[in-house]
Amino acid sequence: MLETERYGEAMALLDFLLHCQGQSDQQIEEWESLLGWLRMSFPEAAIQNSSLDQQEEEENHPDSDTMMRDRIKGKQSADHSYESQLLETAMQQPVTERTLLALEQLSYLDQPKIDDELIEWLQTGKQHPLIQFRILQTLRRRGHLGNVSFERDHEWIEVEVENVPLEPAEFPLPVIQILERVADKTESDAPNLFYFAQELWSQFMMGIYGTSNYQLIARGDDAELDIWAAALHQTVSETLEGSKEEESIRLLYGVTDNIRFRYEQAYRAMHQFVSGQLPRS
Repeated sequence: MLETERYGEAMALLDFLLHCQGQSDQQIEEWESLLGWLRMSFPEAAIQNSSLDQQEEEENHPDSDTMMRDRIKGKQSADHSYESQLLETAMQQPVTERTLLALEQLSYLDQPKIDDELIEWLQTGKQHPLIQFRILQTLRRRGHLGNVSFERDHEWIEVEVENVPLEPAEFPLPVIQILERVADKTESDAPNLFYFAQELWSQFMMGIYGTSNYQLIARGDDAELDIWAAALHQTVSETLEGSKEEESIRLLYGVTDNIRFRYEQAYRAMHQFVSGQLPRS
């Protein structure tokens, strides 16, 4: 199903399997992890899938969030060290899929001290920006209120936890508009390029969340949107095709000489992110 891009069907199948009995904890964790990744990476398919028979699903089955919460609390009751084990798994190096799964499971535990542990880890560690964003998401899911300050790529930033996006649609409108501009230039003539542009843009937005670059994008200035759309197009074009047609791409998005320096800054930030981002599992 994934090979043929039938993402909605894949989500429906995983959701069905998670309601079946008799599976091992490891198998369930793998299915939950894959389902979560699909919902984040392909939100349109997730919306379409969730709308089908939604009322019947709500009447006949507990939702996956309730199932996960009950299962985690059951493990916690059976093993009083489960909380510390999850924290240890989340913080261990190198980063693996189990890191992300542990962070997700920590969202369902009630102990307030978990927030303190996560914030201290965020402030004192040297995590990859994507892991920093996952920590912020975990804090929001746990209901943490207020601001958190920490360092990201030599920049000290402050984030209001209540506003941390949990889904792509929760990012500010300019984030979506930049991708729409790239879609307008590539979707018909270079659909593969646009597919990878979607993937990169989602990862990049999580990676720069709260930084000065993110704040510039969120303001929605037209020139800034053109700059980032051109930088995204150029970065993906180079990655996929080795293309060096920077001038033609800049002209395509109306990036004139008077804003070229800002464009080069944006391109450099994106290129550095691609060079150092986490491998996909």
